[in-house]
Amino acid sequence: MHELSITRNVVAIVSEHAQQRKVLRVTLEVGELSAIMPEAIRFCFDICTQGTPLEGARLDIMQTPGSATCRDCGAEFALHDILARCVCGGTHLVRRGGDELNIKEMEVA
Repeated sequence: MHELSITRNVVAIVSEHAQQRKVLRVTLEVGELSAIMPEAIRFCFDICTQGTPLEGARLDIMQTPGSATCRDCGAEFALHDILARCVCGGTHLVRRGGDELNIKEMEVA
């Protein structure tokens, strides 16, 4: 469950940038191929924010889709599984997104 350590790091980063101000909302961008479970982040968020400027803050998670380009045929397509193949059968794929974890926004009082 690496989501606990990820959430702790998110809380630490947001707390540092909030500079002791109350945080009302945090928006995360989580890629579909990142192997991060948004439900686990939500579960850990309430625990990790206790006693911090984020306590009681709303957490919004935007899940971004994965995409790839096939080196064999040049096709660009949505990628929902890291082991997927191109429609041409090619396995030499360049991922173009879907593995990110970003703090997109934070709202402070």
